Amino acid sequence: MIPTETMTIQLKVPGIACSACVNTVTQAIKSVDANATIEADTKTKIVNVQSEHSVDKIKEIIAEAGYPAA
Repeated sequence: MIPTETMTIQLKVPGIACSACVNTVTQAIKSVDANATIEADTKTKIVNVQSEHSVDKIKEIIAEAGYPAA
């Protein structure tokens, strides 16, 4: 099995304002990468993701969940 590379992605997500928002974004990312690590700060609107997926894929996933990255 070929190991996959995990990258750290930092995104500004203006619409993330509460724990329900964080939960929605987390579930959306976890639906395509169960091993992803997600940290979100509702005050700074910053979401940090460690994932095997590209920045563009993560942006697409969270935009589909209703939280487009700036």
